[in-house]
Amino acid sequence: DVQLQASGGGLVQAGGSPRLSCEASGFSFDDHAIGWFRQAPGKEREAVSCIGSEDGRTYYADSVKGRFTVSKDNAKKTMYLQMNGLKPEDTAIYYCASRLRGSIFSCYEYGMDYWGKGTQVTVSS
Repeated sequence: DVQLQASGGGLVQAGGSPRLSCEASGFSFDDHAIGWFRQAPGKEREAVSCIGSEDGRTYYADSVKGRFTVSKDNAKKTMYLQMNGLKPEDTAIYYCASRLRGSIFSCYEYGMDYWGKGTQVTVSS
């Protein structure tokens, strides 16, 4: 069973710096591109950040560039999202997703194969 379990969300004050984790199981983690997506209330799900499976190249949405950092640990089969300087606009459910042998060009809704159920991040003002 393929699973992507996101965790680390919660209520955070503006300016906070939580770190999200995504633990993978049921597939070859290092052979997959993996990324973070988020869905804010009333909005479509959007890509936040991805890591390519082959070259490790990263992608960041303009809205988070310079504030968020994505990384992964293949041994732990875990991807992280270090979030700095959170803003109320960052409030969303954060999902992790993956694609076999994907690149950063797969970092969009229909470019991914597997999805987790997400973790809620709420940023207070």
